[in-house]
Amino acid sequence: MWYRVFAPTLTAVSPTKLTEHLHSHGWSVVPHFKGDDLGWTGGELHLPGGGTPLLLARYLTKEDNLRADLNAYAAELETLTYSPNHLPLMEQVIQTQQLITIRKPLDTLNDAVAEDICIAVCRYLALASVGIYQIDGAGWFAADGTELIHEY
Repeated sequence: MWYRVFAPTLTAVSPTKLTEHLHSHGWSVVPHFKGDDLGWTGGELHLPGGGTPLLLARYLTKEDNLRADLNAYAAELETLTYSPNHLPLMEQVIQTQQLITIRKPLDTLNDAVAEDICIAVCRYLALASVGIYQIDGAGWFAADGTELIHEY
């Protein structure tokens, strides 16, 4: 399952602060992040008990040629006319400067915990970067977790 954070800012959220946030909520994840001169580019959050880690990737619109992908998300949002939020979300996606993806593997030892951690990561990253997030099959959400559009 995929989770995505769409942020209008370029500033990288600190992996240390993200990890501290998760630890403060009782999730003893073990982080491994890598990066370059533009900030972190990828990471793994190893869950308690082992198994495949949650995978994070951070893409910058200017550096990683994301415009076609962002346009595809915006075009999809444009068709979701059943929600009054579809046009404001479309505009937010178009203004994205960094896209962060989180992949929850299928073989986690505790799917409910992995799901909770993925949502917590999305919310923290969205809050810290003034963004929004999307969960495949669930919908689009404000940084505080408010559902903006339900995916059917």
